[in-house]
Amino acid sequence: MAWNEPGGSGKDPWESGGRDQGPPDLDEMLRKLQNRFGGWFGGGGGPRRGLVFLGIIILLIIWGLSGIYIIAPAERGVVLRFGRFVSIADPGPHWHLPYPIERVEVVNVDQIRNVEVGYRSRGPTQPPVGVPKEALMLTQDENIVDVRLAVQYRVKSAPDYLFNVRDPDTTLRKVTESAVREIIGKSKMDFVLTEGRAEIAQRTEKLIQDIIDRYGTGLLVTSVNMQDAQPPEQVQAAFADVIKAREDKQRLINEAEAYANDILPKARGAAARQREEANAYKEQVVARAEGQTSRFLHVLEIYQKAPEVTRERLYLDTMETVFKDARKVLLNVAEGNNVLLLPLDKLTSLKGGDLAALPAPQKQVHGSSSPPFKDFRSRENLRSRRVR
Repeated sequence: MAWNEPGGSGKDPWESGGRDQGPPDLDEMLRKLQNRFGGWFGGGGGPRRGLVFLGIIILLIIWGLSGIYIIAPAERGVVLRFGRFVSIADPGPHWHLPYPIERVEVVNVDQIRNVEVGYRSRGPTQPPVGVPKEALMLTQDENIVDVRLAVQYRVKSAPDYLFNVRDPDTTLRKVTESAVREIIGKSKMDFVLTEGRAEIAQRTEKLIQDIIDRYGTGLLVTSVNMQDAQPPEQVQAAFADVIKAREDKQRLINEAEAYANDILPKARGAAARQREEANAYKEQVVARAEGQTSRFLHVLEIYQKAPEVTRERLYLDTMETVFKDARKVLLNVAEGNNVLLLPLDKLTSLKGGDLAALPAPQKQVHGSSSPPFKDFRSRENLRSRRVR
């Protein structure tokens, strides 16, 4: 039966000692609480109750102080409340609700981490150990290459690093192996072994970053370095011969280009010099011919005016040209028929006292009383007729 139904007297919860009782006195309630707490501290319940209460207070203080934490400059704190992400704590001192209400996961976001694909480092003094199942890859031209790659990365988002992927570091290793296999599979072996290493590393870095961004790992790839790329150990000797032959070919090409660069300018210079000399010779011959033509026309004009004088003049000029190097001199004695012959060629070849041994000048006597020069002229004309 309900308290407000007929016959339900005495069951009214607001009825306590009479309906005309007023509201409770606040001072009386505070006094009762004070007496009760005073008893816990030894007022009425003994010293044991006071010590228990003091211990509880101390434990509460320690529990509250356990929520104080400090984040280093290179770290970020991820605050979790009952396992759910609440906020990110920046570097500096902070406080959170003590465990188990809240807890903080600290992540180093400035640390550069490293992932090795195809090999494992064993220390600074020991050589690395190869991992064939990761290192051997197939190229576009169906050749096998041994590739060793090192990836450096850091955390760019602490919440994504902690919650989106179970193991981000292992995930990055698998993504790196997959990405480099894709890039190597689209490249030819010669390109991988020679000039394509830098480009392959750049393309691999971009592909790795795209994949881990889609996964939401919270990682940032800082660099990708191709440590080594070579043929498998079983065929390295054959590939070394091929590479050596390629290097010899390139060396011979470079030597031929150097020789061509050396000889071609010389040949061009010699050709230009010969052209210039030919042009100069041409101009010289043409100028000489024009001068001789002009002189001949001038002499012809004079000859037409005075043929006898011109003929005599030409004869004298010719004789002067013929005898200009002669070493013998004929002296005509004035008003006489004697001609003296001086051997100048012998005089110039002798020294000092040898001049006394020279024979006396020869005298030639001509029966005719005509001048010697004219007689000489007549003899020359007679000789020329005999030769004809």
